[in-house]
Amino acid sequence: MTITREKMAEQPEVNPKAVSGVYVTVHGHFYQPPRENPYLNTIERQPSASPFHDWNERIYHECYRPNAFARILNDKGQVIDIVNNFEYLSFNIGPTLMSWLESYDLEVYQRIIAADQRSRERLDGHGNAIAQVYNHIILPLANRRDKQTQIRWGKQDFRTRFGRDPEGMWLAETAVDYNTLEVLIEEGIKFTILAPSQAERCRALPTTTQSNPEWIQVGGSQIDPTRPYRCFIDKKRYIDIFFYDGPISRDMGFNDVLNSSHIFSRRIGQAVKGDHRQSQIISVATDGETFGHHKQGTEKCLAYAFIKEFPRKGWTVSNFAHYLSLHPPQWEVILKPVTAWSCSHGVDRWQDDCGCGGGGGWHQRWRRPLREGLNSLRDQLIDIFEDFGAKLFRDPWLARDEYIEVILDRTPETVEKFLLRHQKQPLTPLQEIDALRLLEMQRHSLLMYTSCGWFFEEISRPEGVQILRYAARAMELASEVSGIQLEEEFRKLLTLAPSNVELFDNGGVVYERLVVSAQINFEQVAAHYAISSLLTDYDEVERIYCYHAQQLDYQKQQIGSLTLAVGQVRLVSEITRESNHYVFGILHLGGWDFHCCIQQFSGRNVYSQFKAQLFETLKEASVAKMILEMSNLFGYKTFGLPHLFAEERHKIMELLLGNTKKRLDQLYNQAYRDNYGILAAFHREELPVPVELQVAAEIALSNHCLAMIAALEQANSPSQISACLTELEAIAAEANHLNCQLKIPVLNKRRFEDLIVKTLWQILQDGDPQDLEADLERFEQMLTVSEQLHLGLSREKAQEIYHHCLHQQILPACFLDDNNHNGNGTRPSCPWQSQQLPNLLKLGQKLAVDVTV
Repeated sequence: MTITREKMAEQPEVNPKAVSGVYVTVHGHFYQPPRENPYLNTIERQPSASPFHDWNERIYHECYRPNAFARILNDKGQVIDIVNNFEYLSFNIGPTLMSWLESYDLEVYQRIIAADQRSRERLDGHGNAIAQVYNHIILPLANRRDKQTQIRWGKQDFRTRFGRDPEGMWLAETAVDYNTLEVLIEEGIKFTILAPSQAERCRALPTTTQSNPEWIQVGGSQIDPTRPYRCFIDKKRYIDIFFYDGPISRDMGFNDVLNSSHIFSRRIGQAVKGDHRQSQIISVATDGETFGHHKQGTEKCLAYAFIKEFPRKGWTVSNFAHYLSLHPPQWEVILKPVTAWSCSHGVDRWQDDCGCGGGGGWHQRWRRPLREGLNSLRDQLIDIFEDFGAKLFRDPWLARDEYIEVILDRTPETVEKFLLRHQKQPLTPLQEIDALRLLEMQRHSLLMYTSCGWFFEEISRPEGVQILRYAARAMELASEVSGIQLEEEFRKLLTLAPSNVELFDNGGVVYERLVVSAQINFEQVAAHYAISSLLTDYDEVERIYCYHAQQLDYQKQQIGSLTLAVGQVRLVSEITRESNHYVFGILHLGGWDFHCCIQQFSGRNVYSQFKAQLFETLKEASVAKMILEMSNLFGYKTFGLPHLFAEERHKIMELLLGNTKKRLDQLYNQAYRDNYGILAAFHREELPVPVELQVAAEIALSNHCLAMIAALEQANSPSQISACLTELEAIAAEANHLNCQLKIPVLNKRRFEDLIVKTLWQILQDGDPQDLEADLERFEQMLTVSEQLHLGLSREKAQEIYHHCLHQQILPACFLDDNNHNGNGTRPSCPWQSQQLPNLLKLGQKLAVDVTV
């Protein structure tokens, strides 16, 4: 709905519900760039994020989860309370990040959704969450249609997740111009948030008594951020704007303001105006990842400030929509023409060599050619989309705007409904594929403008490479629909983008070495399936990333060191629905050597003959004859281990190494056992231990530890659990005695953590109270063993389970008097006997949870 104003007759009336005083709003802009491989629709391993799989996962553990379960600690470091910071933070979370969160940890995702609902209950129906433009493109540099789609996709993603329309929207890098504001208004967005440096002048809104207030120049960031402003784009239409407090926001990111909630609240207090106005809002804004990722542990500072420090000062923790509903703008603002919060040159950081984001003497002369190259490509893709889309869709651009429904839910039912609603006439299966290809082409043409591609100092950084991969995928899809080849011209334009890295020279070389080499086609997926089938028992239907693989026939045979598999597989893309039926032959020569051939299925008779000839040749056990026969039947194009997807290749390498590693482990174990007395003597005499013996001891004990952790997972009786724990205690004692550092992989540590959480849940929720003492003894033994093994396990989830049980069951049912009953007027019954309660509380102390009754 368009927001309109007929004339400037008087200032908006203040809501009668408005409460005077200070309102505090802390806004977190939570965002990660889309990192998915455009061909596999999944994030591949990023070694720089080690020990985590990728940067999303790492920042999840350092920021997103800690803020959903923020601790308040006492002076002993014990947990007093666990706060969902999202209930008090004003926040936007990028749609691409929310999509990843939903698939990675549904609990945290749902806790964020629930936090918005709780804030609505607290703040008169106004939730903390606001929307974001879909994939973080710089809107002033986008054409009008892309502006509209980015905003519409962001709105629909928000509506689908939070169950309501967004009142506000965060602009990528707060980049704004009046054309962008116009589209926001047309799409019903009520407000946005900007930096104080983006305002040019302001004045009080005209009233019947003051019809033409004087304009105040505020172009040097002097605008008063303690009030909202109305920004008119013409005499009728407007959007409201909040300017965050610049100095405090900078201090949050770059100084010690978040070191403690006391310092933070004192710094907020310095911004409070002492001019006796009825109300004011102190708002600050920064990257949400500041709270825990950039500044470790600062989610605790926020939690305590929200529920203790701010209320103690009489401040109301609010959000922008809530404050706006109580105190509509009494002032208006005119913005500078084109600005952003992270560039002092307008939006040149995303199109020119302006110096922002540079470092080490590197230039950014590549930015302009990259932007111009993508703009040229975008315009060519528009022509293809309109020409070919007009034959398939009633309205191609409406179909693009509503394609977000499919992006959010790619089930066949959703796709069918979408195509039925938008098709110009009934579509054949091939036309359906082309329709989806066109829409995916447009999706990738939007993704290729993700702001991070220009943000830093070099085109060959992962962010720049990622947007080039999206461009490559868009061109590939365009070619599949139209037959028009766009890549050669695009590469020429990229050669005009100079790299700072001598190895690459220019963007064309970056494209060749880092983009083309990463492209994936159906044949590679089939080869991946064929090679991995030798080491993986596939079901009849498997999901391989964003492909469905249906095994239609498969036969494997081994003679000597040679293993041959011949089969058929039908691959279907869940993105575009295109499919291919392949015949494959895969010969494993032993070790790392694979010889794989792929061919389109051409009929059962031909396949049967292929299959018979190959297995007949295998009987001769000749590598040369097998490879020659495969070449005669399939042709000379072959695939090997290097052609597999990187992550799967690493898994197969681990599997292939398994037997070798097993033999080596046996040798190390034998060396350790045979020389244990010598090792012990060296330690006893405090002499340097021979490296060979120390290594043998560490490997042997580490493998024994891993075996016992696996056994503990499988244990299904108290006696088996106790036996495993006793053995692990012995391993820990031996390792500590010999100063051995156990090599336990992160995955196995997490499995041990999960086992601790599962055991605690069973004791508190499903356990028999009669067995409590024995159960608690085993659980405490489990905690002690993890400490003795120096595994460095996190106890956060165990703390959360115990804290919840303590405050929802143990204290209300077993300790509070009858005046402290539950909501229905009855006191819950205590499932434990009074003599068991001290042990329950002692468990809390072991988990570092405050159990003060």
